[in-house]
Amino acid sequence: MEVPHPLVLRRARLLGQEAPVDVVLRDGRVAAIGGAVDLSGEAVEAVDLDGRLLLPGLWDQHTHLTQWALARGRLDVSGAGSAAQVVGLVAERLRTQPPPAGRPLVGIGFRDGTWPDVPSAALLDAVAGDVPVVLVSGDLHCAWVSSAGLRLFGVTAHPTGVLREAEWMPLMGALDHVPDDVQDALVADALRAAAARGVVGVVDLEIADNVTAWRRRAASGDPVVRVRAGVWQPYLDRVVAEDLHTGDRLAGPRVTQGPLKVIVDGSLNTRTAWCHDPYPGVEGPLARGVLTVPADELVPLLRHAHAHGLRCAVHAIGDAANTLVLDAFAATGARGSVEHAQLLDPADVPRFAALGLTASVQPAHLPDDRDVADRHWAGRTDRAFPFADLHAAGVPLALGSDAPVAPLDPWLAIDAAVWRTGDDRPSWHPEQAVDVRTALASSVDGRPLGLRTGDPADLVVLDDDPVALAATPGAVRDVRVTGTLVAGTWAHAAL
Repeated sequence: MEVPHPLVLRRARLLGQEAPVDVVLRDGRVAAIGGAVDLSGEAVEAVDLDGRLLLPGLWDQHTHLTQWALARGRLDVSGAGSAAQVVGLVAERLRTQPPPAGRPLVGIGFRDGTWPDVPSAALLDAVAGDVPVVLVSGDLHCAWVSSAGLRLFGVTAHPTGVLREAEWMPLMGALDHVPDDVQDALVADALRAAAARGVVGVVDLEIADNVTAWRRRAASGDPVVRVRAGVWQPYLDRVVAEDLHTGDRLAGPRVTQGPLKVIVDGSLNTRTAWCHDPYPGVEGPLARGVLTVPADELVPLLRHAHAHGLRCAVHAIGDAANTLVLDAFAATGARGSVEHAQLLDPADVPRFAALGLTASVQPAHLPDDRDVADRHWAGRTDRAFPFADLHAAGVPLALGSDAPVAPLDPWLAIDAAVWRTGDDRPSWHPEQAVDVRTALASSVDGRPLGLRTGDPADLVVLDDDPVALAATPGAVRDVRVTGTLVAGTWAHAAL
């Protein structure tokens, strides 16, 4: 709840200003910045920021919160460079921390696009035996499953044990199903961790009945940060029947209705992103990837959502998928965002701005994907993750993580957008980098970086200046967050 008395942040430093000022927060808003404020007769809480930087709070515009909350406790195999290395990690976890009887060992993060060997159920069977093993890919679009894991899902036989796209997506929910109280506690803990990194709001695009889930959670108390709960097509009728528009209050003061989420193609690492050109060495019907929602389905769906006051967040990774999605937005007048926009035809870049669309991008995917892009999008990578081209064309950027595909930490995204590398290697296509102020501005939900009276009191207090840190590759990832406020109350405080 909003505090009933003012909070004064003394000696706050605003971006681009040297002299500190006092900032007064009242009723969930920025009531005054500097100057004299009459607070006589009021109970006032005051916190001395001692020159720390005060910015608008950060948003993650693309998360799958339940999957992220569960992934935080799962076996992380993202660092493995081969199937053999993954098998070794599985064997070690089974030796030191086996799952309860009848439960699977679940891992997350494998990326086989550049591996020298091929994953198979037989490799996992050799170390797991009758223990079900389910390893979810880093992009969530496929899973590598042992024979016992296949039986757990009711799959009696599979030639490889690697389930991709349509084989895997319907099964993902069963893997993520845990009792509601356990799930809700894990989500609450994940949001507290996000607040500790300066996050004041998230867009939750979990593949689930998010209306029910967030009403249940809010009944036990407001989440520590703001949540926009997306809706998927199987649950769209309920949202329409309740006349819920994007932005409407869904539960409590902090949970609102989010956009309709649609996925029209696959992913790069699974080699299913739908492209104009075939993947090298691939022939047949899957050579260009997978189109999961063709135009004759997408256009009426977007038109229906738009007519009922919903923005649309449409996943498109391959260049052909992005062209199709832009055509659908143009045909329907729907508003919203293209999620990912990883590979674009140069002619499509200005269409984003002309259609009033946001490019909702996840820069932290770039360090993970650069090698697989060099292999599978060879000759096309100059237009992959084209942040600078989009920004120059006047397209609003909205940064996110796609957690659990990348950690729910906006500083990782900001650093990747600026430096386009995640290790000691040089920047990958540095011509597509954006400056740190642009990356910050793309992380605060459309607010200006300078505070204004009347703005929501959703703020972050930093020990470090990210603009100064951004001169060194990787330094922004470790920015120190000392406080996060949502509606003028502390979501995280280490002051």
